[in-house]
Amino acid sequence: MSFRLQPAPPARLNRCQLFGPGSRPALFPKMAGSAADVINLDLEDSVAPDDKDQARRNVIEAVGDVDWGNKTLSVRINGLDTPFWYRDVVDLLEQASDRLDQIMIPKVGNAADLYAVDALVTAIERAKGRTRPIAFEVIIESAAGISHVEEIAASSPRLQAMSLGAADFAASMGMATTGIGGTQENYYMAREGAKYWSDPWHWAQAAIVAACRTHGILPVDGPFGDFSDADGFRAQALRSATLGMVGKWAIHPSQVAMANEIFSPNEAAVTEAREILAAMDHAQRSGAGAAVYKGRLVDIASVRQAQVIVRQAELIAQQH
Repeated sequence: MSFRLQPAPPARLNRCQLFGPGSRPALFPKMAGSAADVINLDLEDSVAPDDKDQARRNVIEAVGDVDWGNKTLSVRINGLDTPFWYRDVVDLLEQASDRLDQIMIPKVGNAADLYAVDALVTAIERAKGRTRPIAFEVIIESAAGISHVEEIAASSPRLQAMSLGAADFAASMGMATTGIGGTQENYYMAREGAKYWSDPWHWAQAAIVAACRTHGILPVDGPFGDFSDADGFRAQALRSATLGMVGKWAIHPSQVAMANEIFSPNEAAVTEAREILAAMDHAQRSGAGAAVYKGRLVDIASVRQAQVIVRQAELIAQQH
């Protein structure tokens, strides 16, 4: 183990992030009433250029007027390569209520991108006397972003979550696909005449997870574009969860329940985790450094895994 201990990520649920365009305020109450852990009101890709100003006003009003319950409320601003982003930040922090939890920054390419937004946010918070610091979440969706993913993860104490944006990432990388997530027709292995489709996003997801876990950030899988393909969404989410991601975006309400299910520990896993913690506690009381549980060795690493599962189960229980 390195002398520098791996920090714990924020203690909050992030199983599903439900997105909705800021230009459609009629959707906001429905989003607030959903089972998603995180709500992302969008000012970027889902809003046409001519609608940006009105969408921003809609979102600012909704932050304070809609009852968002105990959900994490986030707004995706426009990219730093546009003329819209600075007004997004200024108006949100000067006019929206303190109920706003996060700003999502798209297409982050390096640590300097977060530094720029952080400087502006900090200045406004001080000028306006805002007492709740705004958190950041970022999207990795370019060749530059994945190349600098570790420095991005370390770049700001405001940063709490990081997602992979598959569509823009594929375009930036020059990938021969127009799909948003999932396996791709020409990305396969062949054996004895049969085709086996592998996951072209796997390496980028693993890089994001490693960077996030190193710096105490929540790694999140991004969108699955074909919301009519429930089996495809489920398969992608299961792979992401196996890699260590904590949740996934939903671009359609039908995806929320699947994300919550897949990124929640099942009852058997929670029971086993509690039993592992109890076995280790008994061993330590007896002066042993490890315990045996159902014929297998339980050590500190096993305890850490069990603690994560139990903590998540407790957070889910608090939602009900």
